[in-house]
Amino acid sequence: MRLVEPILAQQAQLETIRRDIHAHPELCYEEQRTADVVARCLTDWGIEVVRGLGVTGVVGIIKNGTSERAIGLRADMDALPMQELNTFEHASRHAGKMHACGHDGHTAMLLGAAHYLSQNRNFDGTVYLIFQPAEEGGAGARRMIADGLFERFPMDAVYGLHNWPGMAAGKFGVVAGPMMASSNEFRVVVKGKGAHAAQPHRGIDPVMVAVQIAQAWQTIVSREKNPLDTAVLSITQIHAGSATNVIPDEAVLIGTVRTFTTEVLDLVERRMQEIAAGVASAFNAGVDFSFKRNYPPLVNHAAQTAFAIEAMKAVVGEENVDANVEPTMGAEDFAFMLQAKPGCYVFLGNGDGAHRLGGHGLGPCQLHNGSYDFNDQLLPIGASYWVRLVEMSLPR
Repeated sequence: MRLVEPILAQQAQLETIRRDIHAHPELCYEEQRTADVVARCLTDWGIEVVRGLGVTGVVGIIKNGTSERAIGLRADMDALPMQELNTFEHASRHAGKMHACGHDGHTAMLLGAAHYLSQNRNFDGTVYLIFQPAEEGGAGARRMIADGLFERFPMDAVYGLHNWPGMAAGKFGVVAGPMMASSNEFRVVVKGKGAHAAQPHRGIDPVMVAVQIAQAWQTIVSREKNPLDTAVLSITQIHAGSATNVIPDEAVLIGTVRTFTTEVLDLVERRMQEIAAGVASAFNAGVDFSFKRNYPPLVNHAAQTAFAIEAMKAVVGEENVDANVEPTMGAEDFAFMLQAKPGCYVFLGNGDGAHRLGGHGLGPCQLHNGSYDFNDQLLPIGASYWVRLVEMSLPR
């Protein structure tokens, strides 16, 4: 690896920052303390700071030279509403809140790059350091954009990074085109007619209608979309009834749909609604259908992806860059930024959990798991990637 030496020398300081943030997790749009830490570091390093975009978002501005070129680098700051199972010293001090996705590490890596770039301005142009709130379901990226992120801070491209457990520590992965799926949720209420369970002919059983709808929906994925397109339709909750001898008035179906393209999503949503209505009508039942589109597919732009690959190779070597990584059906609100600006989002391997200290939980070191912890050995790697990306994007 060809890490930036001053950043490598700063690793202990970055670990301290990362673990402090980990110990004080804050949920979406509540990241006041985290934003204070970020703003204080940037200010101490002589970096201009703007606060308040997306409620708690922070933007740092580093300029050098005379070029009007500019790029944005984004890190997310929020934690998850879940209980940490680890008991090591930097474990969460707030019950029911945990940095189980590594946003503490993402923030620390971008701070490491910010410090180096503020002291070693080997670039010509402007770097916008975007510290985003509310990635975990709060669409903080969309909120920052709505607050004028790209108008107030005009940039040619925007880049993001996420640690990836299961991938070898220090290895990068990326793919041009769709890399993460859209995230959507549905709620369907089947309206029947309650009756005594011993007299089903006197009612309209919404439970049986719900079962028929659930089965019919799966044919959308298996028989209606192109087999070469990807889609997931998962019913994760079915609620109905309160007694063994009562046919209820209603049954509720809840779940998620994931796709890599908006076209496939349009098909799935439309056919779900049509099938639900048709099946309910066939059984003389009614149906209320609601479908919420949360995050769009994350689609990397080809030119910026090729550029990011070269920056990754400059840091970890070609052998440690997978330029055709398998996409995931997970979702990311950085997708909103890639809809507005060209850019690229990459994975950085977090390893298999061997890095964890004594006192970690018994579960796997996977994202959104109570036993997870960010691998601090990645801090200088991610920060070095950001620096090389800036220097290559904005050459002097």
